[in-house]
Amino acid sequence: MWSGPRNISTALMRAWQARGDTIVTDEPFYAHYLLKTGAPHPGRDDVIAQHETDWRKVAARLTGEAENAGEKPIRYQKHMAHHLLPKMEGPWLDRLRHAFLIRDPADMVASLARVTGNPGPEDTGLPNQCALYRRIAEKTGRPAPVIDAGDVLANPAGVLEKLCDALGVPWTSAMLSWEPGLRPEDGVWAPHWYDQVASSTGFRPPAPAKREVPPALRELVETCRPLYEILYRNRITA
Repeated sequence: MWSGPRNISTALMRAWQARGDTIVTDEPFYAHYLLKTGAPHPGRDDVIAQHETDWRKVAARLTGEAENAGEKPIRYQKHMAHHLLPKMEGPWLDRLRHAFLIRDPADMVASLARVTGNPGPEDTGLPNQCALYRRIAEKTGRPAPVIDAGDVLANPAGVLEKLCDALGVPWTSAMLSWEPGLRPEDGVWAPHWYDQVASSTGFRPPAPAKREVPPALRELVETCRPLYEILYRNRITA
């Protein structure tokens, strides 16, 4: 699942984890991304120290056999699209089944700026999401499924059932709720990013109205909107 930050991506990971038949992996390229870019994200040093920084080793693990694959047949990988840096693409991507999670940039960037300070277009993940979406369509001859965070929050059961169908896995209502708290599978960055999902027990209803975009972020939102619209037009709806 290729997402951008602040896209309910961790809540979606919780949903897959709640199925009981799924192994989840939380942003496995994050340490490599932080090491190579020098991005001053909260908890940066701990992430680099405690997670694998060699992207090739990570890719090999992601496309290999899971240690307990016999116990849990589905492997769900939560990725931030901007963590896929240049020269990381390759045949390993073709061994995975892909999907995309998007969110209206007007909602995303305000939330992101509260954590990272001064985000740019690449930090939203949208440029990489669009490039990956095109790559997968060209390789497979069919588009990968896309879901929008707003649609998921408005109708979690309807959208997730359609997503499961598109991915060829059985739908289960177990995806709609989970126990609160952090998980052993969460990255060490969880205390910095997962405060809201840690207190959640399911998908929360969408906000009643769009937030006003701060003036300093309006240019970024307008830059990102055409990329968002490309994916939004092809999204799954309930």
